[in-house]
Amino acid sequence: MKINLKELAVFSVLGALLYVSKMVMEFLPNVHLLATLIVAMTVVFRAKALYPLYVFVFLTGLLNGFNLWWIPYLYIWTVLWGVTMLLPKQMPSWLAPIVYIAIAGLHGFAYGTLYAPAQALMFRLNFEQTIAWIAAGLPWDAIHGISNMACGLLILPLIAVLRRAQKMTY
Repeated sequence: MKINLKELAVFSVLGALLYVSKMVMEFLPNVHLLATLIVAMTVVFRAKALYPLYVFVFLTGLLNGFNLWWIPYLYIWTVLWGVTMLLPKQMPSWLAPIVYIAIAGLHGFAYGTLYAPAQALMFRLNFEQTIAWIAAGLPWDAIHGISNMACGLLILPLIAVLRRAQKMTY
């Protein structure tokens, strides 16, 4: 996946936007635009969306501390990217918003479960403890999923903006 200078600049800015959007919304626990932005970027940039995604992951560790909580960030957002990559490139216009919003919401609902394997390995949790950890986080995952679906209403407008920007030449 080779990128040119323009893409390097765009992906760096998009990665920073992911980070800033999360930090700006920190006062609302589990409410942010990450899934919305990641789905939109993946639809437009496909495999290259990994560049801004990992700029975000690196910035998060760098500015918030590379600690145990950060390790799942190495894969948890990639799951959302991967599921989005599996979608057909062309979907009926009536179906696309439903599918994109559903994927963003499902990622939010599954966030604690996706986080759990790393948690179990790092803290040597057995199966029962891991299930208890997941269950304790379900209310937060519900907030995450519902807010991802609400924010998901912005996915199609963001796709349109990113496609328009992608066509611009300098």
